[in-house]
Amino acid sequence: MNRAAATGSLALTLASALTLTACGGSGGAGVAADAEQTLTVWAMGTEGEKLGDVAEEYEKTHPHVTVKVTPIGWDVAHQKLVAAGAAGKLPDVVQMGGTYLGEFADMGVLEPVDTKKFKEKDFFPAAWQQGSYDGKTYGVPWYVDTRVLFYRTDLAEKAGIKKAPATMAELQSAAAAYQEKAGSKWGLSIQPRGLDTVQSFYPFLFSAGGAIIDDDGKAVVNSPSAVQALENYGSFFEKDLSDKGVQPGYDVTKDFNTGTVPMFFGGPWITGLLDDNYPDLKGKWAIAPVPADRSSVSMAGGSSLAVSADSDHKAAAEEFISSLTDAEGQADWFERTKDLPANTAAWKSGDLAGDPALQIWRKQMDTAESTPSQAKLTEITSKVDAAIESVTQGKSTAKAALDKAQSEIEGLVQ
Repeated sequence: MNRAAATGSLALTLASALTLTACGGSGGAGVAADAEQTLTVWAMGTEGEKLGDVAEEYEKTHPHVTVKVTPIGWDVAHQKLVAAGAAGKLPDVVQMGGTYLGEFADMGVLEPVDTKKFKEKDFFPAAWQQGSYDGKTYGVPWYVDTRVLFYRTDLAEKAGIKKAPATMAELQSAAAAYQEKAGSKWGLSIQPRGLDTVQSFYPFLFSAGGAIIDDDGKAVVNSPSAVQALENYGSFFEKDLSDKGVQPGYDVTKDFNTGTVPMFFGGPWITGLLDDNYPDLKGKWAIAPVPADRSSVSMAGGSSLAVSADSDHKAAAEEFISSLTDAEGQADWFERTKDLPANTAAWKSGDLAGDPALQIWRKQMDTAESTPSQAKLTEITSKVDAAIESVTQGKSTAKAALDKAQSEIEGLVQ
């Protein structure tokens, strides 16, 4: 998910909310699930574009419910959600990105999940954690996202690399070999700066045993493990194995195609981009788990589905969410979007069970981690973004950068 910029002033938020008054739920209070009604839904990005088709299918088996899906761009999603939440006009069902949920749960605008109906054991642990805040669950996991290593197998052969790097030390050795023996300009593409640089850093951080915030809600971003991870991350730029001049919005697949970049960490949607845009690359690349430091741990991303606390249609909203997050609904959603299912039962049949490449994603999700939900998580991770940039640009040591981030984050955690 790509986050929107941080929230503007309260005055702007409330003014914006006035334009969204008509977008909330309709009908009387506590409308029964089987009553005739309209259910309003906001979903973001590609998911927002695809969900309308699923809603039409749902209406065929639930003729008393009209599902009105409004697609929202990720670039404006945060502003619209905050404005609607401040005005008490969130839609009945809303997609919540992992960095959003804590903020909106803290605002009191989300309905707690019925954990008797939606059970934690049915979902990947990290996905369930992203929907939880302050001891309660507010979002049902919809789809998950993680990062694995994409690498050029044909260039690996030229470089004398016989297998995918399995450790962080092997990753750096492979990056150097790609440059020295296969003619690649860079060895590994990782983000040097800008919004959400932290997402590129997470595999290094988590695999080293580090974290931004621990399970008790304490800031720990300058722990020895985190410092070690940032030193390792920064060393790729110090040794000119990675490009510190990469700009936000950079499309790594283009340079992956030419061989300028032979390795990068990417999400599941990258597979489709490579297959569609560079068919001649087929058979020349593969994916592998995140190379291990202490262990192989990647980031957990994705989205949850939440119900507005002000909705008059909570029962119908819960039924709609159930249809999207049970095993059958998750398998169908994967076929439509290639979003990875959050419900682990969906992985027991079809391509999800039999495709070796998909099993790499599954294995990575089993150990993936996420930063615990916080009301100011967007602001918190921006401090880490700044720390990473100061290291990749040679302006600070990892220890000094993370000490500074730690002092800033301590006042933001709740």
